[in-house]
Amino acid sequence: MAHSTMPARSSSGPDLSPGTTAQPALPRRLGLWSAIAVVIGITIGSGIFRTPASVTNRLPGPLPLFGVWIAGGVVALCGALTLAEVAGAFPDTGGIYVFIRNAWGRLPAFLFGWAELAIIRAAALGAIATTFAEYLLRVSGFDPTVAPYDGWVHYVAAIAIAVVAALNYVGVRWGSLIQNVTTVAKYFGLLFIIVVAIAVGLPKTGGHFTPVSPPGSFSIAPFGLALVSVLWAYDGWADLAFISGEVKDPERNLPRALIFGTIAVVVIYLLANVAYLGVMSVDEIRHSKLVAADVALRLVGPVGVTFVSITVMLSTLGTLNGSILTNPRVFFAMSADGMLFKKISAVHPRFETPYVAIALAAVLGIIFVLLRTFEQLADTFVTAILPFYALGVASIFIFRRRAGYEPPFRAPLYPFAPILFVVASAYLLGNALIDDSSRWPTLAIFGVILVGVPVYYLTVGRRVRRVDGSTQSY
Repeated sequence: MAHSTMPARSSSGPDLSPGTTAQPALPRRLGLWSAIAVVIGITIGSGIFRTPASVTNRLPGPLPLFGVWIAGGVVALCGALTLAEVAGAFPDTGGIYVFIRNAWGRLPAFLFGWAELAIIRAAALGAIATTFAEYLLRVSGFDPTVAPYDGWVHYVAAIAIAVVAALNYVGVRWGSLIQNVTTVAKYFGLLFIIVVAIAVGLPKTGGHFTPVSPPGSFSIAPFGLALVSVLWAYDGWADLAFISGEVKDPERNLPRALIFGTIAVVVIYLLANVAYLGVMSVDEIRHSKLVAADVALRLVGPVGVTFVSITVMLSTLGTLNGSILTNPRVFFAMSADGMLFKKISAVHPRFETPYVAIALAAVLGIIFVLLRTFEQLADTFVTAILPFYALGVASIFIFRRRAGYEPPFRAPLYPFAPILFVVASAYLLGNALIDDSSRWPTLAIFGVILVGVPVYYLTVGRRVRRVDGSTQSY
């Protein structure tokens, strides 16, 4: 950690937190449609293609199955509605980091950044890149589940992270272009599968929607575990906030993009589950590792499997790009606050990107993906990010009590939406601690996060603020 001297804060949002500092300027180049593409493109990754089997295995009935997907959508939408207000009020690079800092103080904000640095970002990039690598090998004619190709997965994933990071390094326009193209491709690719399944498959089978709730198909604990998997599929709705400082007319475009993007994802996820059940039974979905491919195989043959594999490749490539486009901005914002080395907030003189922050995130992702499996990476990410999502959403309660807080958009359903999100997050974390299979990994992740407390007091916490607004380390 290093000390820094920063100029007075300049932002279109209100300065409600003492001790905040200005960020180096990043140009605002993302319009409304690009911002919506970021939300959709990051959210629709591998989840809707990988998680139906595990969800149906825990909730083997149509009604519980749709119930958990609807519940996940409601939780995500509650979070998006809340952050739409807060992001409009604080349109600064860093997103949730900025909201936590301004509402709860520098230590919780540092812990979020510490968790991003030590666990979250590397795990997320690794999990996404691993899925991309598996399907790239599959389309190329190699089976990624057998040797030596199972080892190739790690190296292909590492290369994917490096290439996408390089494209974002040379300009946000390149990252935005990739995001727009892959978002359109993945959304309409998934929509095509849905339309064919409903139009062709459903008339043949009559659907598999009965019995709606067989005996033993629902109980509280399995519902919680299934909801964790569903929220992995929905994750990404908050990531646009990380790049708020680069969105044009943020007071208008941030709320719209967060809400419209999240609604679009919820709708297509529910339609996808209608399509799956229209072609395959609940028991068949339970044993299908790639349900969309199996649906396509039944409808149009082997060419359908190839189509789905390409769709998943584009889907995960877009998610990987969106993650590298948005999340390194947390490191950038921390550095601008003097909570990381000053160099990390450097803006490239030619490309006008936070190039050091992007490179740092890429290196961490490559290290993780070379050492860990998809399941290890995905579980680590979800557990580590949930408490900070809850803090970011709960920040609205603090801001609404402060004088001078006049957001351009006020969240509907307040206070019920943020309360529901926070309660759902607490329930999921509690369920993970109670469950025997997830208790110790969850405690280990919390332990890594809490290590950030002594790190903070040994570094950033020793800094004192001078009267003139600069900082000094001791």
